[in-house]
Amino acid sequence: MAASRTTPTRRVLDRLSLSERTFVADALRTETVGGVLLLLAAVTALVWVNVPALHDSYESVSHFRFGPAALGLDLSVAHWAADGLLAIFFFVAGIELKRELVAGDLKDPRTAALPVIAALCGMAVPALVYMLTNLTGGGSLAGWAVPTATDIAFALAVLAVIGTSLPNALRAFLLTLAVVDDLCAILIIAVFFTDDLNFAALGGALAGLAVFWLLLRKGVRGWYVYVPLALVVWALMYNSGVHATIAGVAMGLMLRCTRREGEERSPGEHIEHLVRPLSAGLAVPLFALFSAGVAVSGSTLAKVFTQPETLGVVLGLVVGKAVGIFGGTWLTARFTRASLSDDLAWPDVFAVSSLAGIGFTVSLLIGELAFEGDQVLTDGVKAAVLTGSLVAAVLATVLLKLRNAKYQALWAAEERDDDLDGIPDIYEQGDPAYHLRMAEIHERKAAEHRRLAEVAGGAGVGDDGPA
Repeated sequence: MAASRTTPTRRVLDRLSLSERTFVADALRTETVGGVLLLLAAVTALVWVNVPALHDSYESVSHFRFGPAALGLDLSVAHWAADGLLAIFFFVAGIELKRELVAGDLKDPRTAALPVIAALCGMAVPALVYMLTNLTGGGSLAGWAVPTATDIAFALAVLAVIGTSLPNALRAFLLTLAVVDDLCAILIIAVFFTDDLNFAALGGALAGLAVFWLLLRKGVRGWYVYVPLALVVWALMYNSGVHATIAGVAMGLMLRCTRREGEERSPGEHIEHLVRPLSAGLAVPLFALFSAGVAVSGSTLAKVFTQPETLGVVLGLVVGKAVGIFGGTWLTARFTRASLSDDLAWPDVFAVSSLAGIGFTVSLLIGELAFEGDQVLTDGVKAAVLTGSLVAAVLATVLLKLRNAKYQALWAAEERDDDLDGIPDIYEQGDPAYHLRMAEIHERKAAEHRRLAEVAGGAGVGDDGPA
């Protein structure tokens, strides 16, 4: 009788591969620094607007216009930050998604299903929460997309501030969630916030993207070729009526993210490594500086919880995100018969899901687009985004701190490198060479201990005590 075969149980949020761990660590390191700058920029904006002596200067700088009017680019500083600088942010997001899908752990559809479904549920449920709140309260449904986005930089800054060492699997899960909903957010912007189309400019932008793609396929190199072309594509996309950040994500998705023989990094990884600091350290903080400036008062905060539009945003970020991501993850595991990693528990997933309720950068952008022309409601929605993100951060902090000792132990195990070869020991358990190196290290330590014991013993024999 043939022995029955047992299919190995697939693990949810299991340990990353070594290559994926290295990429995630590099990416999150930059995003964490950018997140701290983002926090500083947001605080600066709030202080700048709410100090009476400084308020007028903020308005003056924010609305100062410059740029070639003949090209339709005579824009305010705030407008340049939202349409120009955020194109860099979405360019990096496009590269991230392309790399994950063709070279990262998400190239396996079964592995990709979990974070993608969790991210989609984490967008659908907040939108549903917003719509139910406004249908019940008689508010506007225009802001349904505001609470759908996660700000990875802000979330990582919160982790840095509270000193939580999340295991790499949870950090990667959070990063992938943010990348997927950034892409979905840009699709929402393209589909739902495009009014009048200029087909000539749109045709020119598409032609420019085709040239960009052709140059990449031909292997043409040189920033002096691609940067001017990217600026032309961006300007045409802006004048087409489609949000200009679409150009950024489109060009990011075109880059090759698979390595060829002899390449240490693919072109996409190389360019991302160069551009990510510019995105995280300059583009996003400057956008926050000119978008987070909201006059805060007791009446403003009271309205956040009484107006249906603003209450819908807060509930969408705090409740919708946590329930949507956690529910999507649990249901995916349940119906694919996968089990959670032995190192983690479902409360850990809920804590990270709560952290994803920090929806700062893209939520502010969508809020400006959704209520364009109504400055009072726009400012109210901005205040709601700030409030909801703050509540989500506090909730996640409490939940993560309850398990912080466990996280620190997992983090230490993941980072341990006793043989000092630059590769964490946990990835070398099946390598005989690793065990030989460790045996040699232990033998040297044992020999040193024996020598010290002999020296101590010799000193004791010759000691006759006091005279």
